[in-house]
Amino acid sequence: MATGPYRSAQPALPGRPTHQGERMQHSREIPALPARTDVLVVGAGPVGLTLAAVLAERGVETVLVDKQAEGANTSRAAVVHARTLEVLREVGIAEQLVARGVVVPRFTVRDRDRALLSVEFASLPTDFPFTFLVPQNITEELLLERLHAVGGTVHRPMELAAIATDDDGVTATMADGSTLRARYAVGADGMHSTLREHTGIGFTGDTYAQSFVLADVHLDWDRAENEVALYLTPQGVAVLAPLPGGRHRLVATVDDAPSRPTRADVQELLSSRGPQERPVTVKDVVWSSRFRVHHRLADHYRSGHLFLAGDAAHVHSPAGGQGMNTGIQDAANLAAKLAAVLRDGAPESTLDAYEAERRPVAEEVVAFTHRMTRVATVANAPLRGARNAMLRVLDRIPAVHRSMALSLSELGTTPEG
Repeated sequence: MATGPYRSAQPALPGRPTHQGERMQHSREIPALPARTDVLVVGAGPVGLTLAAVLAERGVETVLVDKQAEGANTSRAAVVHARTLEVLREVGIAEQLVARGVVVPRFTVRDRDRALLSVEFASLPTDFPFTFLVPQNITEELLLERLHAVGGTVHRPMELAAIATDDDGVTATMADGSTLRARYAVGADGMHSTLREHTGIGFTGDTYAQSFVLADVHLDWDRAENEVALYLTPQGVAVLAPLPGGRHRLVATVDDAPSRPTRADVQELLSSRGPQERPVTVKDVVWSSRFRVHHRLADHYRSGHLFLAGDAAHVHSPAGGQGMNTGIQDAANLAAKLAAVLRDGAPESTLDAYEAERRPVAEEVVAFTHRMTRVATVANAPLRGARNAMLRVLDRIPAVHRSMALSLSELGTTPEG
């Protein structure tokens, strides 16, 4: 059993407020784009920042570019799982990150006030036996600080326009006409990856019919902040989780969500899907959005000197909150292999292990979250009743609890992942 410093649930700690439209401000002067580097990383979200920080710390020349003028200061991905915290400890920011968020020991599937299945994380074999909630902008802020500390930076706004490969490496052309020569390039630029389009690698999958509401809100609610709750109702699915600073994150399925969900929209969702005995009142909406969810997986993670990581390689349902987590783990894995080849003289074939190790993990995550989403969004009333009865049966089986905890935390993946 783990005996690390975070065994017990910790109270919510005040976090820096996030508001739609704000940007992370950094006064650091950005140097000119160099003519050559070892690794070009495209995309400065959590995946690209992790990759660049690990490479720079290991002495590998790295250029990180992003087409946005500044890093977005919105919360977006808010769940950080145990395996990712282990990776971020190796990067050097895990303890700082945990001090900025909310430790949650339990994941519960509910039918309004009735718990159908509860998953406890306390017995996980890790120093981080919990689910952790922190806005993505804080994760990015700490990763950026770490990148700066090891001598790296983000070149922005700098948009990749084209990339050509040859036997010795790649030549990247930016939208402003500047060029960069690199041994390798990594696309960490999201689901609509420009670099992936240049590789010609297929991105196989589909799109869910429903749209999703995403909102950070302040609530008038006296419930203890000790769980992430997944509500299954005839009206649809809603996930409610605590965030720092007394906020909550809501994710809910809607047939046709408004582009900017309002307080009234969020209140209706929680009134029709959330708790009834102790109902929730929405005081205000800090930030909200809508999105469509895809489940897609790149056919390959490598094409010669080009690699894919994070959402450029895999996207899936938000069920379980594993998207950013899988991507950060991709980045750490790939960075270690690139450093082994570029710094330590390991054979080029070392890089083949990246896809061999990480693609099966993403394949498992895509399948797991797809099953969760299909089960959660059952529309037929008799099937919903059977599903709920089955969940109550499964809740009495300890092996199910452990399997779910390992899957959600991603500690159940291979050691190399």
